[in-house]
Amino acid sequence: MTNTPEKIVYTARATVKGGRQGHAKSDDGILDLTLTAPKETGGPGTGTNPEQLFAVGYGACFQGALGLVAKKHGVDAADSTLEIAVGFGPEGESFAVTVDITATIPGVDDARAQELVEAAHQVCPYSKATRGNVPVTVTGKGA
Repeated sequence: MTNTPEKIVYTARATVKGGRQGHAKSDDGILDLTLTAPKETGGPGTGTNPEQLFAVGYGACFQGALGLVAKKHGVDAADSTLEIAVGFGPEGESFAVTVDITATIPGVDDARAQELVEAAHQVCPYSKATRGNVPVTVTGKGA
């Protein structure tokens, strides 16, 4: 199943040279960073790596979805905190990733927090993009 937007309202553009040992820059110049592989994969670990960027992007998107879903259920999730873990490792002759998202939501119990993160997982664009291909776990915690 493909989830195609009815209308494109924004397009992010970036240029990458050198892959995991290179440089990345957004077209507006706001994002401008050196890429290096993490030490765990044999790199120097002195710059940002693609998994960190994916974790940040997914986390920001998921938190937006959580806010929308929570609001519909009468919960203010503005002070929620997300922890995103993107795992990277061999898969066959290539590599693959996993994602674990833990959201701590003040003012609700664990069960309610779990309901909210599961609902957010259904509407988050990153969750839709990874569904059926990347193992993603979502955990909600009350605070």
